[in-house]
Amino acid sequence: MLCRTILIVDDENLIRWSLKQELSKQGFTILEAENIKQASSIIQEQEPDIMILDQVLPDGMGIDLLTNIKLQNSFMPVIMLTAIDRSQTAVQAMKLGAFDYVTKPVNIEELKVVIERACESTRLKRQVAHFLKQQENTCGFYGLLGSSLPMKKICEKISRVAQSGGTTVLITGESGTGKELAAKAIHFKSERRDEPLMIVNCSALTETLVESELFGHEKGAFTDARNQKKGMFEIADGGTILLDEIGDVSSKIQVKLLRVLEQKTFQRVGGTIDIKVDVRIIAATNRKLEQLVKEKKFREDLYYRLNVANIYMPPLRERGEDIIKLSEFFLHEFNASFHKNFKGLSEDTKQLFLEHKWPGNVRELRNVIERAVLMDDGEYIFSHQVELGHLHALHHEIPTIDMELTTSDQSLEEIEKKVLRQALEKTNYNQSQAAKLLKISRDTLRYRMKRHNLMKSRIHG
Repeated sequence: MLCRTILIVDDENLIRWSLKQELSKQGFTILEAENIKQASSIIQEQEPDIMILDQVLPDGMGIDLLTNIKLQNSFMPVIMLTAIDRSQTAVQAMKLGAFDYVTKPVNIEELKVVIERACESTRLKRQVAHFLKQQENTCGFYGLLGSSLPMKKICEKISRVAQSGGTTVLITGESGTGKELAAKAIHFKSERRDEPLMIVNCSALTETLVESELFGHEKGAFTDARNQKKGMFEIADGGTILLDEIGDVSSKIQVKLLRVLEQKTFQRVGGTIDIKVDVRIIAATNRKLEQLVKEKKFREDLYYRLNVANIYMPPLRERGEDIIKLSEFFLHEFNASFHKNFKGLSEDTKQLFLEHKWPGNVRELRNVIERAVLMDDGEYIFSHQVELGHLHALHHEIPTIDMELTTSDQSLEEIEKKVLRQALEKTNYNQSQAAKLLKISRDTLRYRMKRHNLMKSRIHG
């Protein structure tokens, strides 16, 4: 449980005692104060998670204490108790930053529901604060590392889009280019940063599960629906929802998404009541939605609704020196994780990385660095310690070498050995020329020759 401690501030002993009895059963530690002075001292010394605050106290008004707490930018939600006309006192308290109010005599079940919501609010706010603190300690833009011209343009566009309130955003780009990071950057730079950011991978769920995850369901809506469940849209009210791999959703879900975009309402699965929400929708995909529209696999009206603001994430191969900066960042990260002391990349490794096409983009680069740091020791990562996507690199970078990939029982290792041998034969076993033909470093070539036992095959001096 994130919220463990509740401070009850009320000058009536019976109220404090009865609330303590009930809330202790829920696992909370209860602190008590009968006036503002005591409450201020407890807040300073013990930092409770939630405060239940009476409106009228012996040494002042509860609203005064509420105002002081909010001036300190505290995450602690304050639930006001009031026996006075709610239309005046309660509204004033809410304007000053109270999380909610409960009227006296207290309905304990109502109070428990409010406390549960306050705990969830605190969790989300602390999560945001932790994320923002992490960003202060990195060299990137909300996790998007790089200073190349393409990335500078992306960061500028994200900043503009983030300030647009609820504008729908479509993020496109190859797999592994950082589309989710871009979505997070938009959310955390916007005024919605203190509200939820919900992420749904549409391709990882069946149609039924996607519908239930997004819109929730009523009890009995289907076989396993034993209880009512809120969906992501309902939970994200006021915040942002990222629909990752939007190109994979079914036509049925597309219709419901269109309704949310146009009317800001939806119904839970099995429900009949319209639920209204204020949610910014960010959609991401590595598929060509325009082509899917032409093929009648994606609704044209939904596509235009999603594509209000478009952000294209460039592939890693177009980002130049960002490749080296990202490599060094990941090297530092995995040094800490695996207790290694690598200082950097060797020059031949840097050249290898700059020449590689990176079909898996930043995700592939991160995995390559992780594997190299995990499997080796030393001061520098040399090219022979690096394992890249050989098939993609060799197949796409060597048009002058004949490759037969039609034999179904050929392994990747066999294909690589065959391509290496062809390159060596075409260059009369001149390793420098073969390495240049393959667009890899000479050290990498020698390492792969040794691995495939091709050093002995050399017949020319």
